[in-house]
Amino acid sequence: MSKKEIDELSGTQTTGHEWDGIKELDTPMPRWWLWTFYGTIVWAIGYCIAYPAIPLVNSATSGLLGYSSRANLEASLDDAQAAQVSFINEINTSEPSKIIADEELARFARAGGRSTFKVYCSQCHGSGAAGSEGYANLNDDEWIWGGTVEEIYTTIAHGVRYAGDDATRFNEMPAYGDGILTNEQIGLMADYVLKLSETGTQPVEMAEAHTIFAENCAACHGASGAGEPQLGGPALNNGIWLYGGDRDTIVAQISAPRHGVMPAWEGRLSDATIKQLAVYVHGLGGGQ
Repeated sequence: MSKKEIDELSGTQTTGHEWDGIKELDTPMPRWWLWTFYGTIVWAIGYCIAYPAIPLVNSATSGLLGYSSRANLEASLDDAQAAQVSFINEINTSEPSKIIADEELARFARAGGRSTFKVYCSQCHGSGAAGSEGYANLNDDEWIWGGTVEEIYTTIAHGVRYAGDDATRFNEMPAYGDGILTNEQIGLMADYVLKLSETGTQPVEMAEAHTIFAENCAACHGASGAGEPQLGGPALNNGIWLYGGDRDTIVAQISAPRHGVMPAWEGRLSDATIKQLAVYVHGLGGGQ
C-alpha cells in the first residue's frame, strides 16, 4: 500500500497527481453540498415518477399526478376563444367603418389584425409594413386602390391582378415601348413625371410633354398626375415610388411596365380576419 502524502502548507492529503510540480489536494466536498446534491437526485427521481418525463417511442410516461401541459394549454386557448366570441360575432356582422367607430371593437380588431399581418403579410410588406421595391409601403397616406377602410378591405379580400378571383383589382399600364411612343417621347415623359414630383433636374419641353401626358397617361393618373384610385392609377406628383424614382427606372416602367400581383385572401382567411386586417392596415398612419 502506498504511503499517504500530506501537503506541508495546508496539511491536506494529496491525490498523488502532479503536473509541473503542482500537486492536487484531496479536499473533500462540504457535507452540506453533498447532502444538497443527493437531495436533487431524490427530487429528480420523484419528479420523473409524478410528472410526464421519460420519452417513449410515440409518447412519454404520464406520471402519477396526470399533469399535462398540452391539456392546460388547450383549456387556456378554449377560454381565450370563448372570450373572443362576442367580438368576432360583432365583427362578422359589422361593416369595417362601423368597427372603427367602436373604440373597444376597433382595439380588438387592430390587435387581431396585427397578429395576422405578421403571419400572412409581412413577407412582402415587411414586418413594419414599410414595403420594399415592388411592394407598397402601408405606412403613408398614398393608396393605389384607395385608402378608406372599405377599399382596403376589398383589396385584401380580392387581391390585385389575382387570376383566381373574378372580383380582383385589375388595371395594367400599356407597354409604351412597343411602338406606342418613341424613345424620345418616353424620355420626355420620364422627365415630365420627375417634374410633377418636383424631383427632376432636367429641362423639359412642358407644352409637348403635357400633350403626350394628356393623350396617354392622364386617363389613369389624372390630369395633374394626382392618381385615380378607382382605376388603380398611382399618383405621380409626389416622391413615393413603387419601383424606384430615378429616371432610368421610370423610363423602364413606361417602356415595359412591371405589374405586381397580390393574392386574394377571401376563402383563405375568414371574413372577420380580413376585416381585422383592414382595420389594422387602415390605422398604420395612412387611412383615409
